[in-house]
Amino acid sequence: MTDMLQASLIGEALDDGPALVFVADEHMRYLAVNSFACEVLGYTREELLELSVPDIAVAPEAADVYTHMLRRATDAGVTSIRCKNGELLNMRYFAKETKAAAMTFWVSLGFIES
Repeated sequence: MTDMLQASLIGEALDDGPALVFVADEHMRYLAVNSFACEVLGYTREELLELSVPDIAVAPEAADVYTHMLRRATDAGVTSIRCKNGELLNMRYFAKETKAAAMTFWVSLGFIES
């Protein structure tokens, strides 16, 4: 299987997969989100891409946690996220620095806790 086909399959599988996927830059701007994250949060993809991490991850310490993640290149924990309708959800996340097309960005996988 070619790398390009494999990357395409992974991308398609993650778009509707069972985890919220966020890709953000060092300025906390969202670069990409999967459709499952949009569905859970109640936003369109276009709306989410106009937001930044603190617009969604609303815990008071979110900005400090993000800065810590940038320094360490990885992080994991639980944070509060706000849906479009104002509902707060607890999300367990795993984030890691990655590179593609000579760009550095951070990928977070999130799972809603009951």
